[in-house]
Amino acid sequence: MKRIRSLIAGAVCLAGLTGVTVSAQAADTIKVGILHSLSGTMAISETTLKDAMLMLIEDANANGGVLGKQIEPVVVDPASDWPLFAEKTRELLEKEQVDVIFGCWTSVSRKSVLPVVEELNGLLFYPVQYEGEESSRNIFYTGAAPNQQAIPAVDYLLNDLGVERFVLAGTDYVYPRTTNKILAQYLKDKGVAESDIMINYTPFGHSDWQTIVSDIKSFGSAGKKTAVVSTINGDANVPFYKELANQGLEAQDIPVIAFSVGEEELAGIDTGPLVGHMAAWNYFMSEMTPENDAFIEKWHAFTGDDGRVTNDPMEAHYIGFNMWKQAVEQAGTTDVDAVRQAMYGQEVPNLTGGISTMLTNHHITKPVLIGEIQPDGQFATVSRTDDLVPGDAWSDFLPESAKLTADWTYPWVCGNCEKPKFGDPAM
Repeated sequence: MKRIRSLIAGAVCLAGLTGVTVSAQAADTIKVGILHSLSGTMAISETTLKDAMLMLIEDANANGGVLGKQIEPVVVDPASDWPLFAEKTRELLEKEQVDVIFGCWTSVSRKSVLPVVEELNGLLFYPVQYEGEESSRNIFYTGAAPNQQAIPAVDYLLNDLGVERFVLAGTDYVYPRTTNKILAQYLKDKGVAESDIMINYTPFGHSDWQTIVSDIKSFGSAGKKTAVVSTINGDANVPFYKELANQGLEAQDIPVIAFSVGEEELAGIDTGPLVGHMAAWNYFMSEMTPENDAFIEKWHAFTGDDGRVTNDPMEAHYIGFNMWKQAVEQAGTTDVDAVRQAMYGQEVPNLTGGISTMLTNHHITKPVLIGEIQPDGQFATVSRTDDLVPGDAWSDFLPESAKLTADWTYPWVCGNCEKPKFGDPAM
């Protein structure tokens, strides 16, 4: 175990200098690409996912690897630069000849990578919540689709908290814009007036929130219960929450429910003034299950720091990596086409006490949890779905998408086919 860790540590150190690890002979190892920003605005969220992948690989190697071979991590830093994600992906697949890639956080980085993995027939496991409206035969989406996070979160605000006015605040890129398009239509379908929906976008790394928070405060003073639905990403969350506290916007007044703020992001914030604000995820570190206890124990042992937190995208990597290992063993090869077919129906225990299954639309089944921020930066779960929710690639709440389905098995083999109507031969 010590020798494995020293080899990985050396690889990570070298990655910081050159961008990639030095490869052992390709025939001797199975190579896994790790594509996460270690610098730039998204490093606050993505660095820990790189560490999580190294932990999972170390643990797998200690238990015999895959197909009797050790797994070799190949770490690159796309540096929160969206075109660089595509370049690093091509480097991983063509130069390093990795067998699979685990990575990305933002949807704009994933969309930068998508044409490259499709062109070169690579395989990407994407671990973060996203906007849906996409299905690629070369990507497995282990994070939440909108029906596994955004829609249940809004339902909670409507039904449990009685919210009548909504601020949809997001970073200015594809995930917030598409998610808010879905949510705005969903809210209107639920009877919320357009005048009761405020939408605001800010750039990555935005730091001056005084005017925007003042506008939110004014919008919430109309005598109707108001909430903020936040798709703000990266390090912009730190000054956003600080400004909420500065202007005295507490959870009982205008609650915030976030889709991109977890335990890792809260680790850099004074959470005292934020108690009661919420997040919607599919996992919280505070979940008390044997699986989660074991995962946290391994994480603390690996990092050597009992203060390091876990979070939802880490669990998504845990599920995706274990599904990939099982599929490789079942297929008897790392060949992408064979592994893809073996992925369908793979089951892995998640960390909240259920079994997640890979569906033929390349999404998994997940529970949905709503948690309130606690003074220690953890979340207290206040709502959860009774069952695991199947991820939906195409939203039922946008007319152009409601008619579409994704199914990558015969006879469909299609990511954006029209759903069969009753009586069609496909039925």
